[in-house]
Amino acid sequence: MSAETNVKKEYQALLTPWKIGNCEIKNRFVVTSMGGTDLFGWMERNHFDKEGARFILEAAKGGAGLVLPGCQPVYNPMFGQWLHKNKKMYRDLAKWLPEFHKTGAKLFVQLTAGFGRSFTISQMMEELYSNKVLREASKPFMDLDKITASASPAPNRWSDKVPSRAMTVEEIHEFVDAFAECARLLKEAGVDGVEIHAVHEGYLLDQFTLKYVNHRTDEYGGSFENRYRFPVEIVKAIKKACGDDFPVSLRYSVVSKTKGFRRGALPGEEFEEAGRDMEESEWAAKYLQDAGYDMLNCDNGTYDAWYWAHPPIYMPENCNLEYVEHIRKFVDIPVVCAGRMDPVTAADAVARGGIDGAGFARQFLADPEWVNKLIEGREDEIRPCILCHNGCFNMAHYKGVPNDQDLFDSLHLARCAVNAEMMQWKKHHIEKAKNPQTVAIVGGGIGGMEAARVLALRGHKPVIYERTDCLGGAFIAAAAESYKGKLRDLLAWYRLQMEDLDIEIHYNYEVRTVQEFGDQPVIIATGAVPRILKGVKGHEKMIEACEFLLSEPGAVVAAGHDFEAAPVGASIVGTTVAVIGGGLTGCEIAYELQLQGKKPVIVEMLDDLIRQKGVCLANSSYLREYFAWKKVPVYLETRLTEVKDGAIVCEDKEGKSFEIPCDSVISCAGYMPAPLGTAGKKNVQIVGDCRSVGNLRSVIWGAYEAAMKV
Repeated sequence: MSAETNVKKEYQALLTPWKIGNCEIKNRFVVTSMGGTDLFGWMERNHFDKEGARFILEAAKGGAGLVLPGCQPVYNPMFGQWLHKNKKMYRDLAKWLPEFHKTGAKLFVQLTAGFGRSFTISQMMEELYSNKVLREASKPFMDLDKITASASPAPNRWSDKVPSRAMTVEEIHEFVDAFAECARLLKEAGVDGVEIHAVHEGYLLDQFTLKYVNHRTDEYGGSFENRYRFPVEIVKAIKKACGDDFPVSLRYSVVSKTKGFRRGALPGEEFEEAGRDMEESEWAAKYLQDAGYDMLNCDNGTYDAWYWAHPPIYMPENCNLEYVEHIRKFVDIPVVCAGRMDPVTAADAVARGGIDGAGFARQFLADPEWVNKLIEGREDEIRPCILCHNGCFNMAHYKGVPNDQDLFDSLHLARCAVNAEMMQWKKHHIEKAKNPQTVAIVGGGIGGMEAARVLALRGHKPVIYERTDCLGGAFIAAAAESYKGKLRDLLAWYRLQMEDLDIEIHYNYEVRTVQEFGDQPVIIATGAVPRILKGVKGHEKMIEACEFLLSEPGAVVAAGHDFEAAPVGASIVGTTVAVIGGGLTGCEIAYELQLQGKKPVIVEMLDDLIRQKGVCLANSSYLREYFAWKKVPVYLETRLTEVKDGAIVCEDKEGKSFEIPCDSVISCAGYMPAPLGTAGKKNVQIVGDCRSVGNLRSVIWGAYEAAMKV
């Protein structure tokens, strides 16, 4: 009996074999490349990276047919290394590959020319570049002038202080030669193919193809053929070095969805395309195929419209599929579609010949075994990616600040907010307890459940004390909005884990003192309480954010809730709603209100919306640009002074007072830790928001670490 007859009919098309050139792939599940899952290191001296190799192997064992590691710069931005210079790492790769190939999966290594104007600039880099002495001194380990070079002089996506110069023809030729030599070495090591990164997402090769970036007048600018010359020369050089039978894929954005520098276009928005439109893409796809590319690995967007290539939860599922299916008609080579792909929809598209493979990325970080679980009928055991980017890609950006990201995060991408172990195996791994104990956990939110899960896996006996009648805590409210189905999936996964691990739970039990647990260890996970704006006259008239989100109780407790029949909060607010606080919580509530047909108004004291570390630009730019598109009134650098019946009174940065008419007011002023007292009790740990208000990543990782200390 074939493997596909053992799975649900809706997934069977994804288990059929296919070919890229002469390379046969066992199924249609493709792990698309993610920064940080590199085989030769990420933003460090090149070497065979055992952590990256472990992820690649786990994804292959987990059921993927084709695996693409993180993009590997042929010229390393850090330390200025050429990837083909270190021959030892290719020998190390060759020794490892037989283990990988035992899984039956195929490996294509993704090679990139780099980032150009999309290179993520930090404040430290701005300081290095702005100081001529430091700029010269730093060149041996970070030559920003070379790293950020583009097709033409252009503004950096992240910073006004580090512009991009035009690459020279000599530099272009050097890169072409480097691609060919790297591909040759990879072929010799036993790799099944390479993928060129990329005429995609506004990276360097794409910047040459895009007319709003490329203003060259030499052979690499002007006409269609000239703008696409760089990627064409690369594939021809690889084929010459490796032979026509060595597969070369191309990461490809079908359309740019871009209005100009730092200006994207949202789903459904009418706009004038500044980059590659569909007419050009129809020509380009065929032209690139004829040049020698054996596959197109597709989505949409640029760094200026980043939410297409890195879809946040606000983007629709399968957001790129219709564009990829259209471009499939113009080529004879296989195409892969990525971007919030739903497996059922993907299987249907494969079955009718719309696409050849389905690309998935971050879901493999959340659960590298998810494909096997899917085809074995264990869907409810899949730990879902919630599209937050908190662990894997948390480059934050807002007015006046380039990439606001800790160096630790910048150097360690591809970790996962919901999976504390991913790419952190040395730090986070299950160790069986030498002295199993009963551990009291006060609070049954995500932090409490994660602690209980890890404790149980270690052999301890966790006991949860939850003051309400259900598990979830503040995450129930966080998962309430209509578009947050993935968060509700995570909540369901945690509740199932509690059942499967037979965790003892005491509901409607309010712990008043930790002393009642005697000498046994205690983990406190009691969460946070909302910050009340008591200095605002009439503050009692406001609706607190969680009160709004939980006003329709069925919305998050019941997985099958009909949001159109009972939208979250609709029964307790009027038509025009003032949202006080333009952080992530406030903006997501305003987004939900707009989706419901309400008229939100956002009031924020700072000079930009979502001005907070840890929120990826792909997420924040979607919301900022959505509010601009829908003409949602946004008052920045504005302070609320009074809540009246039918209006609020605010004060601008000049101290001028004014009123904003509204029917209701929602307070999104943030939260404060609310830990249970620990006086006189040893062996107590405080985790999650009751320790320090953060995000889901800090809650889950902190709870995991606390459980490992018991």
